[in-house]
Amino acid sequence: MTQEQNSASQKNVKSESSKAAAKSAASAGRPALRDDRFFTLPVISLVSMSFLLGMSEFIIVGILPDIAEGLNVSLTTVGGLVSLFAFVYAPATPIGASISSRFERFRTLLFLAVVFLIGNLMCAFAVGYGMLVAARIVIALISGTTVAISMTFADDVATQKNRTKFVAWVFSGFSIASVFGVPIGTSIANTFGWRWSFHVINILTVVLIVIMCIVLPKNHYGPKSRFLAQFFIFTEKRIWGGILAVVFAAASTYVFYTYLTPILEQEIGIPARYISLALAAYGVACLASNLYGGRLGDRGRGVVPLVKGRPIYLIQAVFMVALPFAVMNGVIGCVVLLVLGFLMYLQNTASQVLYMDVAAATHPGSLNLASSFNSMSFNIGIALGSAVGSLVTDHVGLRWLGPFGAVFAVCAWLTAVWLNSDLKRREAAAAKS
Repeated sequence: MTQEQNSASQKNVKSESSKAAAKSAASAGRPALRDDRFFTLPVISLVSMSFLLGMSEFIIVGILPDIAEGLNVSLTTVGGLVSLFAFVYAPATPIGASISSRFERFRTLLFLAVVFLIGNLMCAFAVGYGMLVAARIVIALISGTTVAISMTFADDVATQKNRTKFVAWVFSGFSIASVFGVPIGTSIANTFGWRWSFHVINILTVVLIVIMCIVLPKNHYGPKSRFLAQFFIFTEKRIWGGILAVVFAAASTYVFYTYLTPILEQEIGIPARYISLALAAYGVACLASNLYGGRLGDRGRGVVPLVKGRPIYLIQAVFMVALPFAVMNGVIGCVVLLVLGFLMYLQNTASQVLYMDVAAATHPGSLNLASSFNSMSFNIGIALGSAVGSLVTDHVGLRWLGPFGAVFAVCAWLTAVWLNSDLKRREAAAAKS
């Protein structure tokens, strides 16, 4: 056979393979995937869902003083909404993800989006702090499960080679919210009042629900498992290692991030009119963190990407310790905060790869539950970090939040070191057998 005939034969095989894949996808109720396209409408709609979830969750950080003044409560009282959100989010996420595996995926996502809309409507029309607390609880109850279900669309809306890229971009929806959503929401609050920040979220949510109804694949039921049987995945030590690493890293960041706006105003001395720009700059660093984290997630399978990233935690600890001294100079203080923003999400894709790969290998019936671990762990860290941040702010002062965050960063590093030791033990055992 000549080289030309060989080439033609390979092209025919590839063409037939593509046609077969398209037919298979169509028969499963999924859109046919093209290797050269990633940002399709289904992918964009799921990233946009994460963006709105992130905007709703993080907007409190940007409008903390406005809510405190509008509802006539203290700054630390409103800051408590961050801890409350995370405390509800963390346990609700795995429970919601486990329950959702029993129902059709698209309808479940649509139901959660409607509940999300209701929660934000309650925020916009809250007549007092109590109603705002109730609204935040409603949103927290469904946010993590919504992200977890979005992750399960990966095989239907992205090719296999774009799997980690899809995960990174879904997480990046939260960073994009930090870059654009929170600063825009803060500007809206400064111009029209803080309630209008939530009105904008509500309008965008309605538009997104309509788009998702049109573009997302439907009639999909994942592998079913008994509700309690799914939780046997918690017997896997590597899962616990991944959870603890994310908890400690998130706690390290949120010790100071909860009070980012007061730090920028009171410690660094940025005028109130420039706070939105400062938050946008921090958000750009966070977005870069998520996108570069996607590359780190491609450095292997299972626990490998996370253990390779363990120096990140030590770098984070160093900059945390430097923070109280850096804010004495406006420029240096801003640079240190931007570096911390870049470090904030580097582990996201790596930890998600750990959860999904370990679940697929050991407990395939727990995939929905495993897809929720990153959101669950991060929000436990948020709750822990923001609670410690409140105590430090009240008793020590804003300036000294960094060193307390450094303690959690060191704990994250120690967890990653343990995961690396466990990986080496497993590899040695496999080599002997």
